[in-house]
Amino acid sequence: MTAGITNVYVHAPFCARRCCYCDFAVQVDRSPDGRRWLDVIRREFESMRDSGEAPLAEVLDTLYVGGGTPSLLDARHIAALADLIGRGRMRSPGFEWTVEANPESFTGEVARQWKAGGANRVSLGLQSFDPRALRWMGRLHSPGQARSAVQEARAAGLANVSVDLIFGLPDGVSRSWREDIERALDLGVPHISLYGLTVEKGTNLCRAVSQGRARMPADRRYREEYLFAAEALADAGYDHYEVSNFALPGFASRHNRACWTGASYLGLGNGAHSYHAGRRWWNERDWGTYAERVERSGNARGGTEALTPEQSCLERVWLALRTADGIDAADLGPGVSPVVHDWMSRGLARQTGVRTRLTPAGWLLLDDLTLELEAVLDRR
Repeated sequence: MTAGITNVYVHAPFCARRCCYCDFAVQVDRSPDGRRWLDVIRREFESMRDSGEAPLAEVLDTLYVGGGTPSLLDARHIAALADLIGRGRMRSPGFEWTVEANPESFTGEVARQWKAGGANRVSLGLQSFDPRALRWMGRLHSPGQARSAVQEARAAGLANVSVDLIFGLPDGVSRSWREDIERALDLGVPHISLYGLTVEKGTNLCRAVSQGRARMPADRRYREEYLFAAEALADAGYDHYEVSNFALPGFASRHNRACWTGASYLGLGNGAHSYHAGRRWWNERDWGTYAERVERSGNARGGTEALTPEQSCLERVWLALRTADGIDAADLGPGVSPVVHDWMSRGLARQTGVRTRLTPAGWLLLDDLTLELEAVLDRR
């Protein structure tokens, strides 16, 4: 008998505008129907609970509300998730409830209602402090609103604040990455996430690149920006605990850690993924299709897969290499040690006790290095 699921993700897909690089499962709607959203989430949750397919534990470790832009919804609908999921499941002393927000829709009143509902962590999509970069991305907030959002969170008692920044912008976008890092550090937030810009099919950015209207940075600049940020944040006391994430001591994201260590999680909402007992499934991406299916049958399954032992092993390796915990090469059997020693000789990894963890330079090559291990495991 498998243990109950202790981590829940809820997707709030609504955005006032789609950013130029975004391929997430979002719905552009400046005034979304939050009551319908909450009712649909409740219907799916109750259907999953009653089916026994994804049994929740009596006490949860984490709840994460992502998007989209959850702060675009009425704050009461976010707070109401506590009753929907069950307040009794949120009684763990270390329970972490994260809600994502954009600065322009994150007000003091929103912060206070989220706090009163039980949320204790906020993730703010700042992305940059440069007005020109924000305008190019399609972001709606100003640098001043970014700073104000952090202040409002703190004033409401939400001291556990994470901010997102994007690096590797196209060559034609004028912005100082160094200044963005310095301004983020000036905020004194306990958690910072860095994401390298990628070109995803179907986005405005993809069309601009294919038509020659935008040129992505050379690998060298991408690498330099990542390594500069990693060093600057480490010097400021942040632990680089995962390829994209930095935290002051005690502020690493519990929800993300759970996913990276292969823990089970339940996803609710359009495009949300779930994983339990070696099986993964996901919902319809389109909000309208998802909502109608859930309202009709309680289920909006878009697909499912059962992982083979080989797939599970490779996924565990890839996830472990993403984190500062790294891998124990001895656990993977013969043939792996020479590969790991080669990484260390190239400055891509270092040894701590029996664990091998990638350096920031190694994290830039994470997928390639995982493929090297896969080749060894396949031959064996």
